[in-house]
Amino acid sequence: MRADELPEAAAPSPPPGLVTVGRFDQRPGYSVNRPGGADSWLFTWTTGGAGRLSQGAAESLSGAGDLVVLGPGVPHRYAVAPGARRWTFWWAHCQARPAWTDRLRPHLLGDRLYAVTPVPAAVRDRLEQTFRRMLADARWTGEGAPPAPDPDEPGEPGERGGPRTGRVAVAHGAAARELALCSLESIVLLTTATATATAGGEAGRPGVDVRIRRAEARIAADPAAPHTVDTLAAGVSLSPSRFAHLFTQQLGRSPMRALLAARLLHAARLLEATDLPVERVAVAAGFTSPFHFSRVFRQRYGAPPGAYRAGLRR
Repeated sequence: MRADELPEAAAPSPPPGLVTVGRFDQRPGYSVNRPGGADSWLFTWTTGGAGRLSQGAAESLSGAGDLVVLGPGVPHRYAVAPGARRWTFWWAHCQARPAWTDRLRPHLLGDRLYAVTPVPAAVRDRLEQTFRRMLADARWTGEGAPPAPDPDEPGEPGERGGPRTGRVAVAHGAAARELALCSLESIVLLTTATATATAGGEAGRPGVDVRIRRAEARIAADPAAPHTVDTLAAGVSLSPSRFAHLFTQQLGRSPMRALLAARLLHAARLLEATDLPVERVAVAAGFTSPFHFSRVFRQRYGAPPGAYRAGLRR
């Protein structure tokens, strides 16, 4: 379907190199349509009312506390949910850090649409404050101290049917962008960790044996440890063959492939957050050979470790 055949105009997306963050309070009639998708990732976190987000063939309703993420390059549309009186939500457009997709993968609904739900009410205040800090940091010029988060402000008239929009900020400076991305990373970590830990919150993973989840959590908590199928199976009181069969059947990859993915994710974060030499990153992530580490890292992230770090800093 072409854009001119749609009932509403196609909306442009922010340029992919920017970090843009805002808070909207919208009424029925608000919708955004991008038949070509966006060049950047879109993160939405609903605080009130409900929204409906669709991307490709995947769709998700978003209520209070839900984080819904749309990856780039897939046609999408989002709007106030049918029957809802409003949709209040935080949003951010940016280039996601590669390591985030590993956190989001268990919550994939299809066509690069991720729904992280339910996020426990106990952590929502912290998420709200993190988004407020992200909005303030995005406005920082790099001179003096970053501005303090603003209190709630009344919305401004919107363009469609009188909905209200809140504050929007674009992080132009390098320091402002990095601070905003750090806030967003904490949001991804907090929502995915608590949603996974909540009873019944294994998004997209119904029926996963609790012993398999425990083994997966052990790998994630210390990926550099000398885990083997035997040690992981012993830790959850299963025979190695039964453990390997259940793990692969229920999680879609073998225990050793999951361990490799966890080690590569740990290495990516060390490259992002530290100045450790690549050889020490390899050891800290559980790799005994720096040559093997460089090869598998490039296969996973599309660049060797040194180039990956340099690209982030540019």
